[in-house]
Amino acid sequence: MTSFEHLTDLQALVGQEVGLSDWISVDQKRIDLFAEATGDHQWIHLDAERAAKGPFGTTIAHGFLTLSLLPEMSAKAFEVRDTRMGVNYGLNRVRFPSPVPSGSKLRGRFKLLSYEPLEGGAQLTVEVTMEREGSAKPVCVAESLVRRYV
Repeated sequence: MTSFEHLTDLQALVGQEVGLSDWISVDQKRIDLFAEATGDHQWIHLDAERAAKGPFGTTIAHGFLTLSLLPEMSAKAFEVRDTRMGVNYGLNRVRFPSPVPSGSKLRGRFKLLSYEPLEGGAQLTVEVTMEREGSAKPVCVAESLVRRYV
């Protein structure tokens, strides 16, 4: 994990990678729990027998499950010690270039795209590229907007 003492330290890092998360396992139990929580019970995520004959040869994670790992990845990638709170402000862009087969391990690369000072903090636009272990193609690329307050 990369640590920054002050939020303002990030200003000089626009355009650079600011963190890389640990690997996170996406097993079938996590996929099943996400389906239960969201009501998305599509067979490609839950029916192993049918999915084995489908386009990916196995069950795959929901795209929104993949995206929902962003906060966990961010927390494991970098910290800003003098912030007391971070708030998800939204997303500019999200793409899912490749699937996440059950049993995959994912991690996130965080590149700071912009730093905008706010009263009491800053708004960060961060490009997150989620990688799957053993694959050259990312599983998710997103621009995340986060407001951090000191």
